[in-house]
Amino acid sequence: MEIALMGAGICLFLMMIPIMCRIIIGPTAIDRIVAVNVIGTKTAVLLIIIGALFDNVSMFVDFAIAYAALNFLGSLAASRYFNRTRPAYGKGSSMEVKGS
Repeated sequence: MEIALMGAGICLFLMMIPIMCRIIIGPTAIDRIVAVNVIGTKTAVLLIIIGALFDNVSMFVDFAIAYAALNFLGSLAASRYFNRTRPAYGKGSSMEVKGS
């Protein structure tokens, strides 16, 4: 069971590497925010896997829920900020952003 959990954790970690490219190269701020949110979600799952490895899932589930909530609130705050200050489209776009 430990080998399967470690394999799942390593696979989740390896799936985070391509998302880092989206954070660095992402054409818009919204793409970067979504990529950070995806990494935060995978990190919460990794916390639960670590809890299963240490036979203390109840403690790590609490950490994962708190981390996921902070991740969600952070991405909401960042998306609201970028929605109000920057256009949602890439460079050279002729589309106008409607202000609120």
